[in-house]
Amino acid sequence: MNFDFENFYSSDFCSRKLKAIANPVRWAVVTQLIGGTKTVGELNVSLDMDLTLLSHHLKILRDEGFVECFREGKRMRYRLSTKVELTSSGLGINLGCCRLELNTPYI
Repeated sequence: MNFDFENFYSSDFCSRKLKAIANPVRWAVVTQLIGGTKTVGELNVSLDMDLTLLSHHLKILRDEGFVECFREGKRMRYRLSTKVELTSSGLGINLGCCRLELNTPYI
């Protein structure tokens, strides 16, 4: 992610980012979006949860800068934020303070 270098490795910065994606639902959303944009319905196919709860998790990810949303007709489509840097393998994200990588692509 492209962030303020003054706070790049601060413990507060790392803690906030890691806390945001420590939740299994939010990490699952991030891993799905590594593969490309998805609507809430597409995200929920594998998550199978109440849409209100999924929206809550998406808001946290938006607030922490992991995801962006845009309107596509009547639907909202989500993608990884343009500030999120993928790892060289394309299977993870680089937070600056650490990298989180999948062993295999998320399907």
